[in-house]
Amino acid sequence: MGKLDGRVALVTGGAAGMGAAHARLLAAEGASVAVCDIDVAQGEALAAAIGGAFFRLDVGREEDWSTVVAAIASRLGAISILVNNAGVCWLSPVQDTTTDEWTRTMTVNATGAFFGIRAVTPQMIAAGGGVIVNVSSTGGLAGMPGMAAYTASKWAVRGLTKAAALDLAPHGVRVLSLHPALVRTPMSSAVDLPAATAHYPIPRPGEPEEIARMLLFMVADATFSTGSEFVADGGSAI
Repeated sequence: MGKLDGRVALVTGGAAGMGAAHARLLAAEGASVAVCDIDVAQGEALAAAIGGAFFRLDVGREEDWSTVVAAIASRLGAISILVNNAGVCWLSPVQDTTTDEWTRTMTVNATGAFFGIRAVTPQMIAAGGGVIVNVSSTGGLAGMPGMAAYTASKWAVRGLTKAAALDLAPHGVRVLSLHPALVRTPMSSAVDLPAATAHYPIPRPGEPEEIARMLLFMVADATFSTGSEFVADGGSAI
């Protein structure tokens, strides 16, 4: 028996990196997982491998959310777990950040999480509860140089989590934020990870599976927590 038997989980950005690790572990614990991404080939392959289902979803498109959430409910059942994991990042100091970079980052990272929460909560409320995990970053706990749009978007996710937690607690829906530091994923492939993490108290990057285990704890075991920040950062934010 798994910790999540009978539950239906929606994971955005689920085709690769941390999203794929989340999807694998949720499925291993018994959840029916909807892998949602714009990468159809990788998403379909992962969904097939874990016994889940793939749905193409651009988190920044409001109309995608209503269509996909309805399709998931029809195929898998009512969604009781939402992992808002999809994200983008441009390395650019504030003075060099373009309007397009700013807008795209905020749309995917922050507005996408808002669209997701709003789309799934009717199902969760009707079912008597659920849990939403918004993947933020240590960039949502402190400023980061050269990442103005990304940092702003992750602070927005942190604030959204707290407001949504208060709004949804009366309906039995918990809302939490997850704050990883540098993790070995395709998004961080251009970074010299050993050099960038050498100053961490645990001097290495995180692995996607480590972050997934934290997420599983949040979903399955942290039942007296809502609006809370869970940090997996090798001690870098101490």
